[in-house]
Amino acid sequence: MANPTNKSDSFHIAFCVDNNYFRAMGATITSIIDNNPGVHFTFHVLTFAASEEHCRRLLELEKKFNVRTCLHVLNTSDFKQFDHFIKFSYYSLSIFTRLVIPSILKGITDRVLYLDADILCVGKLDELIEMDISNDIAVVVPDAPVTTKRRVAALNLKHPHYFNGGVLFINVNKWLENHITEQTMEALMQHGKKLRFNDQDALNIVLDGRARYIDPKFNYLYDLIHDLNVNKTAMRPVGNAVFIHFAGAVKPWTDWSGHDARNMFRKYHALSPWSDMPLDQKPRNTKELRMHSRFLFKQGKPLESLKWYLQYLRVRSRK
Repeated sequence: MANPTNKSDSFHIAFCVDNNYFRAMGATITSIIDNNPGVHFTFHVLTFAASEEHCRRLLELEKKFNVRTCLHVLNTSDFKQFDHFIKFSYYSLSIFTRLVIPSILKGITDRVLYLDADILCVGKLDELIEMDISNDIAVVVPDAPVTTKRRVAALNLKHPHYFNGGVLFINVNKWLENHITEQTMEALMQHGKKLRFNDQDALNIVLDGRARYIDPKFNYLYDLIHDLNVNKTAMRPVGNAVFIHFAGAVKPWTDWSGHDARNMFRKYHALSPWSDMPLDQKPRNTKELRMHSRFLFKQGKPLESLKWYLQYLRVRSRK
């Protein structure tokens, strides 16, 4: 992987993942590359651990496509300046990972687009690439109206806006100058369990009235559970979406879901160096087992539904 030196004509994108999410991130990255020919990207991967296999696959990305990858393996020393917050917090270090992106990338790039790894790109990023954010701390995308209304009230925000943290376009220097990370950690400590969405809620408190909102097409929220609960497996229209964010508990790499979103994921997954890693054939935890049972019942398959519900009960009883 390339040394993380500045390249002004490259568009920088950052991910925060653990070993389990490299496969998903690979599909996200290849979807961006596939839909944006001719654009040079630098992909930053922040993680606490990366297997040799994932490191090898990141290098394959550089060989296969005209991109740069920079792996940032974090350790506790990267969070030393926040010791006084973390020491008295019940949050794990992983909660704070995306909050250190600006400090990690200071001097490398002036701006960076953070993306969750359950996003697929289906359009061009020209608007973002050409966007002037020199006067902004962060550019964000509004959450769904119903979520916005609830969270604005719950967090007592002064402005009627709430963003989903899966897409953040960050002005690195402005973020650092305004001590956004420190203020966010203070909000996490101060409001504690009141924050349903942890650092996302805390960022909304800190950036209340200070963030620039852009079109929802840059973080189109798609909940697969919404479809599966009514026994629908076809993708709903997504209009002019650029990023489709599968933010719900069911992801497009769950083969057991039977949803057509799997085909979209497969398309980009097949282009990635992780293409030999299969989709999830079966539910992997109690939450997924219970959902799968429910979806099968909705499909008119009561016996199969019962089988998976009993499996759910068995797994839960072992905990």
